[in-house]
Amino acid sequence: MTDNPPALNPSLVARVKGILLQPAREWEIIRAEPATVRSLFVSYAVPLALIGPVCALIGGQLFGYNVLGATYRHPIFGAIIGAIVAYGLALLGVFLLGLIIEALAPNFGAVKNRLAAMKVAVYSSTASWLAGVFGLIPALGILGLLGLYSLYLLYTGLSPVMGAPREKSVAYAVVVVIAAIVIYIIIGAIVGAVVGSLAVAAGAGAPYAVA
Repeated sequence: MTDNPPALNPSLVARVKGILLQPAREWEIIRAEPATVRSLFVSYAVPLALIGPVCALIGGQLFGYNVLGATYRHPIFGAIIGAIVAYGLALLGVFLLGLIIEALAPNFGAVKNRLAAMKVAVYSSTASWLAGVFGLIPALGILGLLGLYSLYLLYTGLSPVMGAPREKSVAYAVVVVIAAIVIYIIIGAIVGAVVGSLAVAAGAGAPYAVA
């Protein structure tokens, strides 16, 4: 494989539609198509992972967050830096998830293949990235739970892409999902700490009330 393959086919929109609506069929296509780790991230992960941080930044500044009847907004500088950090960590989190999928593969009868593992990590994250759009309206943030569909996508991708036997794919998925949850809890904690520390540095000490 070359370091700079042509743009992935099908298009990003078609891939999103396929993986969400027909995951079993789409995983078979993904398994066979040429790619590199770089192309997976540049063509797919980089644009989609941007949805959540950008929407949360815009929604947080436009509408703020309602706490006990008062509306709070993070200082704009801290919010922007927090969005940048969240974006970078989201991409890092997917890469780490791919490494975990690869490392665990032999324990569940799957093939240890980094490219295949990254395919599963990247494409299974589709639902969680798209669910970030609800950040535009913080009051609808609970709908972000729809992103949990990514866990199902992860499960359905392990067998066809990683070659895990059907009878072991559930256990494989459970272990990987637990690892994914830990990763994203850590990412959330880091982002919260960064935003909070920037607020303190700016002299705010905490998000400010506007209503």
